Parts: sequence; C-alpha cells; structure tokens
Amino acid sequence: MIDRLGRNITYLRISVTDKCNLRCRYCMPEDGVCKKEHTDMLTEDEIIHAVEVAAELGITKIRITGGEPLVKKNIVSICRRTAAVEGIKEVCLTTNGVLLPQLAKPLKEAGVKRLNLSLDTLQPDKYAYITRIGKMDTFRAGLDAAYAAGFEKIKINSVLIGGFNDDEIEAMANLTLEYPLDMRFIELMPMYDSGDFGIDAYLPYSKVLEKLPEAVAVPQDGGVAKLYRLPGAKGNIGLISPVSAHFCGECNRLRLTSDGKLKPCLHAADEYSIKGLDKAGMKAVFEKAIWNKPAWHGDLDAIHRSQAGRNMNEIGG
Repeated sequence: MIDRLGRNITYLRISVTDKCNLRCRYCMPEDGVCKKEHTDMLTEDEIIHAVEVAAELGITKIRITGGEPLVKKNIVSICRRTAAVEGIKEVCLTTNGVLLPQLAKPLKEAGVKRLNLSLDTLQPDKYAYITRIGKMDTFRAGLDAAYAAGFEKIKINSVLIGGFNDDEIEAMANLTLEYPLDMRFIELMPMYDSGDFGIDAYLPYSKVLEKLPEAVAVPQDGGVAKLYRLPGAKGNIGLISPVSAHFCGECNRLRLTSDGKLKPCLHAADEYSIKGLDKAGMKAVFEKAIWNKPAWHGDLDAIHRSQAGRNMNEIGG
C-alpha cells in the first residue's frame, strides 16, 4: 500500500512480547516491565490475522521482535504460521541470542530466514554492564548455534555509545573478517531517559568511518543501512543513522506492539489499536495507519527526545 507521501509500505515489524531476559540500559528499566494482563496482549491468532491483513495490503517482509522474542513460549509456532501466510516472502527475527542454542534449529525449520543479533561490546565485563545481567559466553553460544542452524544471513546490531564502545569500533568491525556476517552500528536513540547516558554518548555514524578509513562503500541492499566493506572481509559494515541523517523519506515500515498498537513511526506518539478486531476491522486500521504515516520523526538528539511514549522494549527493536 502506498502512503500519502508515495512511500510503498512493505515491511512490518511485530513485537511479540515486551519482556526480556536481559536489561539493556538504553532499552528498558532495570526492574523490567510493568506487568500487563494477559488479555491486553495480542494472541497468536490475532498476530497471524494481522500478518494476513498486512500481506493483503502489500506487506512482504515480517520481522519478529520483542522485548526478547525467544522468551515467548509459542515463538516457533508464531514464526511457522507467519512464514506460511500467502504473500509473505521473508520472515526475520531480532534476538539477543541467549536462547538460540535451544531454538536456532527449530526457528530455521519454521521458516525464519535471517537473524539479527544484538551485541554492543566484545568485552565480558562491559557486556555484563550494558545488559545488567548478561554473560558474553551466552551470546557466543547463541552465535555459534545460529551458524550451525544454517541461516541465510546473520547480522549483528551494535548501538554506538560514546564513552562506552567507541573504542571497540575497529575490533567489532573486524568480526566481518572472521565471520560471513554484517556488522551494523546504530546511532543511540533517545528513547528512554534512564540517566545512564549523557550528551557525549550520542555519536554520529561518521565516527565509525573515522575509525575505519580503509572501509569502502558498496552497493546498498534496499535497507536503511549505509554499507561499507573492509578489504578481504566476508561481510559488510552497516551504518544506521536515525539521529544524524534520518531516512524517513524512504521508510517503508510499520510496527505492531505486543499489546496490539500499530505505530506508523517509531518516534511518533500516534498509535492505532487492532486488539480485539476481526480481520475487516484490522484492515481498516492498517489502512488508516499507513495513510497517516508522518513525513519524518521530528528533531531527535540528546536534547530532543523521542515522542514514542514507550521504552524500546515496549515497541520492538
């Protein structure tokens, strides 16, 4: 479906839970989420009905997110049913990787084609700090399990944080020399004002290029990341710049929260509820949300905070 600005909306990101088995400092509070009633959350059938409606309107790509989607007990069933919907060409999933040793193979068999894994540091002590409760060994085991399962594409997402991991840019980029993966650096977004990060934490993507002068630009793959490659690398370096160089004019996505709210823009307050609706009702809400997708997310930096109204775990990373 085409929005009022001529953007072709083909990508839906679905958060299946706001819960997580980590507590990353830029994503959610230390004490976790405010517990919601089970009846407030989308059921599996409602999620699949939403996917069917989205496919009818031209959505071809689904990304399953959270919170941490792998803590959802029926995640494999959700992925299998999503992949089976007519018109859906690709099902991807974003995870912290902790539960992949148990779930990588079942997810691959269910039809998930690509994985994005979250990793903000290569140092065990810093990993424990940023996640509050995580262990680096669990991430490594998850990455190994993903490769053993044979996923078509694996990407690692790292939030670029000044004073925390900007001294690791070269080391993280060098993962592309070791593994056939894409290493993506994402500018820190002012989603959740926890007080953990000051103004110096908000670095532009250009900082990565300063650290990697040997990286050369390569053709884009249709996504939002600016792509580069190190000499002899097996994968690309991706730079995602929602703060310093937004890509709103090319945005082709919607987000669906685990409690059934469609968000046409990550950083806008606008939400459209599909919870409790039949497919005809869902379709009308999808059409309204797409049509009202804003031109851009407004000023976004350390001073101008996101207007999303939710923490990142409540929207879907």
